[in-house]
Amino acid sequence: MIREMAESSMLRLPIYLDNNATTRCDPRVVEAMLPFFSEHFGNAASRNHSFGWKAAEAVEQARADVAGLIGADAREIVFTSGATECNNLAIKGVAGMYRRQGNHVVTVQTEHHAVLDPCRRLERDGFEVTFLPVDEFGRVSAEQVERAITERTILVSVMAANNEIGTLHPLAEIGRVCKTRKVLFHTDAAQATGKFPLDVESLGVDLLSISAHKMYGPKGVGALYVRRRNPHVRLEPMFDGGGHERGMRSGTLPVPIIVGLAAACRLSATEMQSESQRSKNLRDHLHAGLMNTVPDCTLNGHPTERLPGNLNMSFAGVHGEALLMAMKNVAVSSGSACTSASVEPSYVLRAIGVSDELAHSSLRFGIGRFNTEEEIEFTIAEVAGAVKRLRELNPKLARGLVDVVR
Repeated sequence: MIREMAESSMLRLPIYLDNNATTRCDPRVVEAMLPFFSEHFGNAASRNHSFGWKAAEAVEQARADVAGLIGADAREIVFTSGATECNNLAIKGVAGMYRRQGNHVVTVQTEHHAVLDPCRRLERDGFEVTFLPVDEFGRVSAEQVERAITERTILVSVMAANNEIGTLHPLAEIGRVCKTRKVLFHTDAAQATGKFPLDVESLGVDLLSISAHKMYGPKGVGALYVRRRNPHVRLEPMFDGGGHERGMRSGTLPVPIIVGLAAACRLSATEMQSESQRSKNLRDHLHAGLMNTVPDCTLNGHPTERLPGNLNMSFAGVHGEALLMAMKNVAVSSGSACTSASVEPSYVLRAIGVSDELAHSSLRFGIGRFNTEEEIEFTIAEVAGAVKRLRELNPKLARGLVDVVR
């Protein structure tokens, strides 16, 4: 039946539904980058000839394009290798620069490892870190953040959108708390940038991490927003040598992929509203289709306050890894792609109260720019068929896990 669907509709298999892990580079982004690999190949730091001038001009235009997407000033954008470096630079950079003022950091249990691990590094270096719990939907409240702040708090780091379950945090409310308490506020916006409007002024954000490959740009490049006024944020650099990026991030700038990041930001700025609505419609169609065709499945995360293209569901009676293997025509994830080597159940799902059994049965569907309604229909049938086969193969396990749901 599934094979007939693919043949009759001329679907291209396999179908990619893992857009929270990475996205296809938009052909328009590739087109923008190509001249800077071969024709305009100069070093942006070479100030003595036209090759360097052309590269520097492209970088400064890119800085303005990235800033424009988040309501920032071009001078507040620092280019990095990606969101992991952004998060490390923000967290460790603030810790190093403001250590005399305090040694306490506040973050959330469900943050990406690119935030959690730098925070644990700070703990080993003598800092105190508060890891706030979340509610059943994966949200932390501004009131929790306010209660956690002390006289020694120098930084609060709360992600904009969770990479596994898609839940959105109330950034504006948290930002107001941080401003009132005069504490710097960082957000990992790798999943959120380009998906819905982000304005650093209205959100009260002082540092914001961006990744190109999560928004149809190239891998290997990102940007960190660092506020220049009210307050002027200073960071201790992680890299020394050359003083690039106002001394915060030394190293020759990768002009082609910086241009790619900028192109991705421009596309997002113009297409965000229509694209987000389209992704949400496809996601809701997938959710409804699975709920109607697969008994005993549940949604993980917030039902409405979530990324438009994210759907995380548990399927009682099967193991997620077995389900992935049974679905050879659809590429999805059984958890965060950054930690997929682990056999432990997702720490994010554990944090929202999902049992280990159901956490092991979860799949994350990431719908993006290039997905179609035909692909969603095919996926519903593919998942339903795979779950049915696996439950029939191991009815005892299926009955036990279904009891967990009920």
